[in-house]
Amino acid sequence: MGSLLVGGLVFVFLSMATSLGLMVRSRLPDHHLNAESKDVIRLATAVVGTLSALTLGLLIASAKSSYDNAEVEMRTAAARVLLLDRVMAQYGPETDKARQLMRELIERRLSRGWTAETTDETFGNAPGEYQDIEAVQAVLRSLLPRGAVQHSLQARAVEVSGMMAEAHWLLVESGEEGLPWAFVTVLVCWLSLLFATFGLQAPANPTVLSILLVCALSVAGAIFLVSDMANPYLGLIRVSDAPLQFAIERLGKP
Repeated sequence: MGSLLVGGLVFVFLSMATSLGLMVRSRLPDHHLNAESKDVIRLATAVVGTLSALTLGLLIASAKSSYDNAEVEMRTAAARVLLLDRVMAQYGPETDKARQLMRELIERRLSRGWTAETTDETFGNAPGEYQDIEAVQAVLRSLLPRGAVQHSLQARAVEVSGMMAEAHWLLVESGEEGLPWAFVTVLVCWLSLLFATFGLQAPANPTVLSILLVCALSVAGAIFLVSDMANPYLGLIRVSDAPLQFAIERLGKP
């Protein structure tokens, strides 16, 4: 589900909850909303408000952690690509094919995007990314090193390409994580209850209604940011592919 859609739905739910509270207020007997009743309502909603704040804080921390980890993964991937290219360059011209395959792999990754959904898609005769990585590894393993230096460089290249393959499968396996939707659902229910009580206690004048709508929009904006950051390779707030762009400019150099 898109982050903008999630934020929009939250805004709609909170607005409907506020409207429901206003409708119930107009139908309740006066003694149901006297000073003592309002005090009890405020005490009860304070508990729900505290729980909502804690849950929203946990979601923000989780989304920020996912975004930071994705940034580290992107920089690490770019560094490994450059390292592997330099190791193969030191080995000699026998690795030219493997270097070209790796360049094509990165170009394809940049064109498809850095997501678990697109990483193994095939386009025409183009293989999935895992097949590209395995093709590079096959070329490296088929090398016949001459001397201790080339043997060491081959071993290092195979090791780094293995780390790239491992990172690929980690991305695929973690691609469905995203937001903990159970948390989000419970949080929206709590927030809807809070806004319903706001409407229940608030006088229906333009100033109060405007403030409540602005508050609902602010909360929906926070949920939107959490949802967007929890999917760091998609949406409006995404991890930059600048490290890979920088890496591809340096690939293939002697």
